[in-house]
Amino acid sequence: MKHFLIYFFAFLVVITLAVFNLGLISGQNYQWSGNASPGPVSLPAGVQCSPNQANDSLSASSTLPTADGVAAEIQVDSPQSNAIVSSPLVITGKVKGSWYFEGTFPIKLIGENGIIVAQGQAAAQSDWTSQDFVPFTATLNFANASSTIGILVFSNDNPSGLPQNEKEFGVPVRFSAQKQVPVKLYFSNSDLAQNSTDCNLVYPVSRLIPDTPTIARATLEQLLSGPSSEEKAQGYFSSINTGVKINKVTIYKDGTLAVDLDPQLVNNIGGSCRVAAIRAQITQTLEQFPSVKSVVISVNGATDQVLQP
Repeated sequence: MKHFLIYFFAFLVVITLAVFNLGLISGQNYQWSGNASPGPVSLPAGVQCSPNQANDSLSASSTLPTADGVAAEIQVDSPQSNAIVSSPLVITGKVKGSWYFEGTFPIKLIGENGIIVAQGQAAAQSDWTSQDFVPFTATLNFANASSTIGILVFSNDNPSGLPQNEKEFGVPVRFSAQKQVPVKLYFSNSDLAQNSTDCNLVYPVSRLIPDTPTIARATLEQLLSGPSSEEKAQGYFSSINTGVKINKVTIYKDGTLAVDLDPQLVNNIGGSCRVAAIRAQITQTLEQFPSVKSVVISVNGATDQVLQP
């Protein structure tokens, strides 16, 4: 019953948004035709839409009941209400510690047809047992959505299963029309390689990223951002330092791909095993493209001794 109400609510919200958007495009205020009246929009108990969406996107004749208790417990920093989103969708914000169980709580991205486009877990970035606000982050990967608008639904983790303990918060979003393409990112994995001493062993995870002429650079940027919270839970990890920036990516006619990175790449990376893992992550991620025959890695233009054991 709960899922039915959520999907029914999502359908009502996105249809109203679509009508409102048509009015904006035409430069006119939308009016309901004939004798039809939208009437009040009723939400399931405990569900609250983003305040911006309620104020800016619904017609004046629609009313939303407030759920101040829920809205006061969560703050979504990204994406903002009605933001254009694409895969991978990085979600950040903060929520009261009571929403977490074992440091996570569920998130769903629902399209205007009521179909779940993507779902995953938001992960606490500090002590989740706190009664105060605890920052969270999540990454959702999804294929091209048939919808143009949808809703991002945040739910508290409710191990009791009791309906009266359920809380949900929705943020309306718009889907980017840009084509998405599948790529692979290579990470180490403590579970898959637990009986191996080969430091060059890295394993692929699939991602969808916007199609671009500079697909190699876009893929490398995803690699440098590290595994998602879901991938970390499956044992994946990156040996690459956080915060590494790309200076330049160049591909030559002979198939050599030159990657120049900033000095953060080699900052405090002692140990030949870690060096081998970093090189394997970068080279195998970039060599997935047929035009790339070899990879040369440099730091601020210097290749000597870069990632050498």
